[in-house]
Amino acid sequence: MEILDILIIGGGPIGLNCALEAQKNNLSYLIIEKGTIVNSLYNYPLYMRFFSTAEKLEIAGIPFISTAPKPGRQEALEYYQGITRQRNLNINLYEKVEKVIKENDVFTIETTKGKYFAKNVIISTGFYDIPNMMNIPGENLPKVKHYYTEPYPYAKQKVVVVGCSNSAVDAALETYRKGAEVTMIIRHSEISNSVKYWVKPDIENRIAEGSITAHFNSELTEIKENSVIFKDKNGENHEIQNDFVLAMTGYLPDFEFLKNSGIELQGDCLNPLYHPETMETNVANLYLAGVVCGGKDTHLWFIENSRIHAEMIIQNILLH
Repeated sequence: MEILDILIIGGGPIGLNCALEAQKNNLSYLIIEKGTIVNSLYNYPLYMRFFSTAEKLEIAGIPFISTAPKPGRQEALEYYQGITRQRNLNINLYEKVEKVIKENDVFTIETTKGKYFAKNVIISTGFYDIPNMMNIPGENLPKVKHYYTEPYPYAKQKVVVVGCSNSAVDAALETYRKGAEVTMIIRHSEISNSVKYWVKPDIENRIAEGSITAHFNSELTEIKENSVIFKDKNGENHEIQNDFVLAMTGYLPDFEFLKNSGIELQGDCLNPLYHPETMETNVANLYLAGVVCGGKDTHLWFIENSRIHAEMIIQNILLH
C-alpha cells in the first residue's frame, strides 16, 4: 500500500497552499475535497467582493492580478483554480473524508470513494458547511435559506434577513435594490462593526430613510408559510407577512469530525487544541490549517492571516 507523506483534507485556498508547500519540498501528498476546487468560494454570493486586496489573498508567492481594488468571487475562482491546473496539484474532487484513524504511526483515511494511508494529515476544512441554526419552529420550511447567492429570485417578495454581519447586509441591500420589501431582524443594537467599511454607511442610510426596515435587539421566534413572528426589545411578539427568510446566522466547522479524529475541543467556543507555532493538534502528526482553527470564533482566521500555516506545518513535518 502507498503511504503518503501528507494527506490534506479540504481544497480551499489554505489547503492548496499546504499542497504547494509540500510540492516545493518534494513530499508526496494528496488533497481530498468534497466539492469542487475552493468549494466554499464557489458557494459564496455571485457578486461578492472580498474585504482584502488581491495581494493579501495570494498563496505561494503567485501574483493575484485584479483590475479592481477588491477582487470578487469570480476572480478568486480563476486565481485558485488556475493555480491548481498550472501546478498540476494532486487533488481528488467530489470525495468526502468520513473518518481519520491513527494506528501506530500511520493514519488511515476513509472516504466515500476509498481508503488512503498517510504519515501526516492536515485538516483544512473551513467552516462554511454547517449553518448555525436558529432552532425555531418552521426553520425547515423551503422558504428559509441559509445560503444566499443572488438577489433576483427575491424581486417583489417580502424578505426577512436575519443577522447584521457582512453576509446579512449584502443580502439586504442587494435584494432591496432588486425590488424586495426587506425587513432585518437583528439581535444586537446596531449593525456589526465588522461590516465592510464601504458598505456600512449604505445599509445604515437605507435603514435611516426607511427603505429597509430594521428591528434591533429583536429575535425571530417562529416561521410560518406566509408570515414570521419575532420578539422585539420589549419582549412583545409581532407577526408580519413574509415570503422568504434569509437566515444569515453564520456557519460552523464540523466539530463532530474534529472530535472523531481525536482532536480535543476546549471551552464554550469549542476551540480545537493545537500548538500555535507548529499547528499540530493533541494528536501527533495531525495538523490544522486555516479558519477551522478558530472553533466557533469563525472571525479569527481568514485567508489573509492563515496563509502562514502551510509553511509552519511543512517545516514541522520536515523536522520529524
